[in-house]
Amino acid sequence: MIFKIKKIILLLFCLFFSIYKGKANKKVDKSRKVLVVQMAKLGDMVCTTPMFRAVKGKYPDCEVIVVGNKINKDILEGNSDVNKYIVFNNFLRVVKEVKKENVDFACVTAPDFVSLAILYLANVKTIVVPFIENGYSPYEVWEYKILRKLVITMSHKMGSYAPREYLKLLEPIDIFVTDTKKYLYFSDEANKKVNNYFGNNNINKNDLVIGISPSAGNKIKKWGADKFAELADYIYKKYDAKIIVIGGKRDEVEVKEMISFLSKDTQIFNTLDAFNIDELKVLISKMNIFISVDTGPIYIAEAFGVATIDITGPIDEREQPPISDIHRVVCIDNREKPELYVMNARAYDKKEALRQTNEISVSMVIKEFDNLFRFLVSKK
Repeated sequence: MIFKIKKIILLLFCLFFSIYKGKANKKVDKSRKVLVVQMAKLGDMVCTTPMFRAVKGKYPDCEVIVVGNKINKDILEGNSDVNKYIVFNNFLRVVKEVKKENVDFACVTAPDFVSLAILYLANVKTIVVPFIENGYSPYEVWEYKILRKLVITMSHKMGSYAPREYLKLLEPIDIFVTDTKKYLYFSDEANKKVNNYFGNNNINKNDLVIGISPSAGNKIKKWGADKFAELADYIYKKYDAKIIVIGGKRDEVEVKEMISFLSKDTQIFNTLDAFNIDELKVLISKMNIFISVDTGPIYIAEAFGVATIDITGPIDEREQPPISDIHRVVCIDNREKPELYVMNARAYDKKEALRQTNEISVSMVIKEFDNLFRFLVSKK
């Protein structure tokens, strides 16, 4: 209730400010500073990197500024397409910092009233935000719908590939591109640490290196630890693979549970909380195949050209999971529609979402793994 009251007060303040500012829909002749707000999770930020490359491709001398959370600052570290990153941790501080930058053009990748208010109060000249088509998004709150009347809006079509939809936000500054290649980088120091880890554990370039993440940021997408263990047992026994299990502090329960279900003959490398984000990027980049539910690390794999198997469960596999010959998705056939979307991971049927995850069998994932492995071998 308190948060709702604060949002109403914030909206009223923005509307009062509009008497003096007017609309933030000015024509930008030349973009000197472009700001992108991406407040979602790690995977979403990776899927936003094509926007940064598109801006630099059109305006090489333009300064690109990103606003997001702390972990996404780490994921973008080393990206030469990003000149500055502002961590969102205090509303007024971010307003002041954005205002100080004198930004020409800014966009928000998802419906977010608070982010839009920040840009408007920071006196950004031109602001672009999405309006949702082909579905319902709980993020389009009424305060957002009112405030967006003061800015430029571009459609975001649910059920379509989200990274391509993000790029449409740049069209008001004459950027019309469709390339959705993702871009991530890592430091030499991180590369050295992972190389030492591989050397100390006798993992070499001729090995089949398989990565598995048994956890998920959104627990509704979590596949069973026993299933991941059975999958690892199969891959180890049939392919004699070097299997690396990854996870951070928050994933301790899932990682330990998976390991407890493993056959006594299966050997894995447990890297739970062993690497920071920079080092995790290196680690994943050195794998041959990465397997997980639809969660952040699978997008790191995509960015580095690593083959993936995405156990998509209740999410719409058309919207964001990696797409190409080396990327496979696993979902059930007997569903009327996915329960989770990029623009709606909040309002869904929990029972049905769990069913869409739980009914994915180990044999379904094994089938995709075998097919993917044969494909990769055929391309060597």
